[in-house]
Amino acid sequence: MTKQRQDLYFNLIEQLLRCPNGQEPEILDAQPDLLDAGLVKTMMQVATVMAHQDNQDAAKFLIHVARQLAKQLNLYPQFNSATSDQ
Repeated sequence: MTKQRQDLYFNLIEQLLRCPNGQEPEILDAQPDLLDAGLVKTMMQVATVMAHQDNQDAAKFLIHVARQLAKQLNLYPQFNSATSDQ
């Protein structure tokens, strides 16, 4: 992942965190080129940082959006196999 792409992910995540409730699909649909496994991974990393900074609501929100996106992108089989190996 390039620094530029990571910055685009962070920008998209910030937009999601700041948007009015219910407008998340519009924001995601406006940037289909960023909707991939890298975004899901970045969202989970940002959520982890937020949870450690006592920002539980934002962390839960990002985890929820990341899970929905992972389902939409058919990434769940990868996540399930990764967790069953532990």
